[in-house]
Amino acid sequence: MVRIRVLVVDDHRIFAESLAAALAAEPDVDVSAAGSGPAALRCMERAAGEGRRFDVLLVDADLGVGAPGLRSAAPVHGGEDGVVDGISLVSGVRSAQPGVRVVVLAEKDDPRRAALALQAGASGWVAKDCSLSRLLAVIRGVLRDETHLPPALLTGVLRELTAARKHRSESERLVESLTPREREVLRCMVAGLGRKAVAERLYLSPHTVRTHMQNVLGKLGVHSTLAAVALARRAGVGPVDLSRDVVERGGQLA
Repeated sequence: MVRIRVLVVDDHRIFAESLAAALAAEPDVDVSAAGSGPAALRCMERAAGEGRRFDVLLVDADLGVGAPGLRSAAPVHGGEDGVVDGISLVSGVRSAQPGVRVVVLAEKDDPRRAALALQAGASGWVAKDCSLSRLLAVIRGVLRDETHLPPALLTGVLRELTAARKHRSESERLVESLTPREREVLRCMVAGLGRKAVAERLYLSPHTVRTHMQNVLGKLGVHSTLAAVALARRAGVGPVDLSRDVVERGGQLA
């Protein structure tokens, strides 16, 4: 019998433990539970190190909502403290372990958030109060590369995805207007680097970096770094890799 390894991620302990117990009663399901995003990441890393990767994650849509220190899970680094929200956890997990299928468990239907979950890489959006048989059908379905949504959400989700594609195409067009150096500066901005850090990383003078940043904002049609970063993310622009050492390119200040 092929066993399905499931990880329930929910910061409501009673719900997580009850759901895990119900799933564990199935003869072909092995289940674990985690009470936070960081705990889930540690659990996944530990399982991967032991050669027992999870097949499906069941993630609370409201994971971490209302908790202080809410932050993104991407890129995924295990063993960190803090709070990771549900949608960001989906994105981080799918990026780190593409073979894992993620189903989001929600207390209410929300087309916008369901669309965000699908864009982040989720394979399903299921009501928390659905029957166990329905949840098991979804779990087995996503392992066959099916996507599961409540019928009542389909129209709203399609509308949200269509609007998102339109915004993305407009954002991509604006990003394409940037010069290669300006795109490099934008990636540094997405990574959260300030003017001085960008100057040190790219071996430019702070004055030159300031000019590049002003040009980026002007070409993107925005008035703040936060707005530029949001537009960049819509266009699929990722952050510069801060884990790698900067390779010096001549060492001259521009």
